[in-house]
Amino acid sequence: MTELGELVDVDIRCIWPKEANDFTPWHADNLEVLSKALNVDLEFQDKEVGVGAYRADIVAEVTGEGTRVLIENQLEHANLQHLGQAQVYLAGLDAKIVVWVAAGFNEEILSAIRWLNEHTVDPFAFFAVRVRAVRIGDSLPAPIFDVLERPNEWDRQVTKRTVSGLSEIGKFRRDFWEHYARRQPDPGIMWPDLALPTNSHDIEELDLKITQFLAQYGVGVYVTGKELSDRFEEYFPRVEPYVSALEAALGGKKLRQNVNNHACSTSLRIDSRDRANWDEMSDWLDKTRQIYERVLQSSPSSGA
Repeated sequence: MTELGELVDVDIRCIWPKEANDFTPWHADNLEVLSKALNVDLEFQDKEVGVGAYRADIVAEVTGEGTRVLIENQLEHANLQHLGQAQVYLAGLDAKIVVWVAAGFNEEILSAIRWLNEHTVDPFAFFAVRVRAVRIGDSLPAPIFDVLERPNEWDRQVTKRTVSGLSEIGKFRRDFWEHYARRQPDPGIMWPDLALPTNSHDIEELDLKITQFLAQYGVGVYVTGKELSDRFEEYFPRVEPYVSALEAALGGKKLRQNVNNHACSTSLRIDSRDRANWDEMSDWLDKTRQIYERVLQSSPSSGA
């Protein structure tokens, strides 16, 4: 007989001692775990976002739709204070989906979330997700997200949105990238789905990736490792020797570092919904991307 191990729970405070310092940064960098539990792809947007006197833990969006998602973390049993805060964030951040992650939920709070789902209409959705960790023997602990409450028709809605064609945000992205491709005959668009918010270019010599992104507040360029699993501390040493040259080539503009796990980034703040701005946005993206490529493909000492 093959010997089998026993799955045991691990105290989550042994893995993430502090909610703000440990769990929220980990959760922001590993949203694919929650995405799998919810059966929807999530894209990280920001964390610790100020809303009045409070700060929302994580703000994300549904990939391909742009629907804003609020994620509220608690490394303890859920309480009514956080339910109230979540509703403040819902209004202040114009979010449509609330995901409340906690170490446990009592029946009263689950009943309140159930009531919210029954008395609101799509696209509003509320989730209660219990976080725990398990291991077998001496293995590394593994995170588990148990979805305790969700809208009754959630899985059916996800399937319907997937097969029914592009959402409004997907059409917006497709139209912009098509405009960009017409404006810049060789922008290097490399992916088949123009409804995505990003467009990436590999720097093979350094095993890095330059990404152009589109957001409602404008457009930008950033550098990451080539793989989604790459972490800032792993690939930033390959970027660091080029930072001064990049800043000089960009006209002295200081790069933002380790923003959303990006090695360095710069952006153009402009109303991207206004199509009259699309020529300027396309020209800026292409020029900035070329600067990044030129500098990163040169030797660190020679710069741009």
